[in-house]
Amino acid sequence: MDTAAPVLTIDGPSGSGKGTISRIVAQRLGWHYLDSGALYRAVGIAAGWSDIDLSDASALVRCTFDTDIGFRDTPSGEPRVIVNGVDATDELRTETAGSAASAIAAIPEVRAALKDRQRACRLLPGLVADGRDMGTVIFPDAPFKVFLTASADERAERRYKQLKDKGVSVTMDGLLREILARDARDASRTVAPLRPADDAVHIDTTGLAIDLVVAQVLDVVSRPTP
Repeated sequence: MDTAAPVLTIDGPSGSGKGTISRIVAQRLGWHYLDSGALYRAVGIAAGWSDIDLSDASALVRCTFDTDIGFRDTPSGEPRVIVNGVDATDELRTETAGSAASAIAAIPEVRAALKDRQRACRLLPGLVADGRDMGTVIFPDAPFKVFLTASADERAERRYKQLKDKGVSVTMDGLLREILARDARDASRTVAPLRPADDAVHIDTTGLAIDLVVAQVLDVVSRPTP
């Protein structure tokens, strides 16, 4: 970790657009990019491959330490996620992986085990980190912080289109229920609950085009730091 490297944290609930926005902003700035959610999803997938019960906290902690997670850049700019030598990118984006990630993210020891991995991504010339506790727990000293949100209905619709494009069979009602349930879990967990940092800039992405959101986020980075 290079503490001299500036960090832009982009937090928010599932479907708020933080992954898409973060990747584009990182490319525009020429900074590194951290998808913290991919780490939790990767551990959830590895646990599933090993038939580990998601209620077995001690086994999940061991799995966290044992799981090798890597990122491979592609010409399209969307990194591939390699879990224990296997390209698990597509599996990471399933609702099953998302639910597993939400469940294991509530385990304090798992979060502690992944904290150093995330902080090690802080390198010059800078880092764009997206997740749920980037600005509150992982990089509380980040000079730039954004909290993205959107209505639950719009987030469900975005996810529906994304999964349909990939040929995944889903229903809007089912996705909406899952998003609301995940929101409740993430906001009520005792360790690092989903909430905006006190000094974060709030951006509601409901009805906004991607380029408009990107422009607003880049504007935050252009502001002088205190």
